[in-house]
Amino acid sequence: MKKENIKNFFNNKTARTVFILIIALLLVFAVYRVFFRSEKTSLAHEATELEERLSKILSEINGVGEVSVMVTEEEGKAVSAVIVFRGADSILTRIRVIDVTSGALGINKDKVLVYPAES
Repeated sequence: MKKENIKNFFNNKTARTVFILIIALLLVFAVYRVFFRSEKTSLAHEATELEERLSKILSEINGVGEVSVMVTEEEGKAVSAVIVFRGADSILTRIRVIDVTSGALGINKDKVLVYPAES
């Protein structure tokens, strides 16, 4: 568009009002999506049967407590796991969690990431 066409567009009061309303609606929508989204639209995922079984086993380890597990699979095989637990954050607890997860999934211990949950 030429500058003259743009000036004519914004000189039209109705066109200018519609343009401002569209921009305002886009901003309101963006703010809503960022600040008011529900937990269903978060990054949480539905736990698989494997993740649920592993969570149950890990929660029985001394010092672990509540556990969240995410297992990454490629071609039907587990390749890595992330474990977040509430409980005693000690090196022994982490080693136990890594050992059990590695054994249960049949993956290397360096593919298991273990983190304490925020309080």
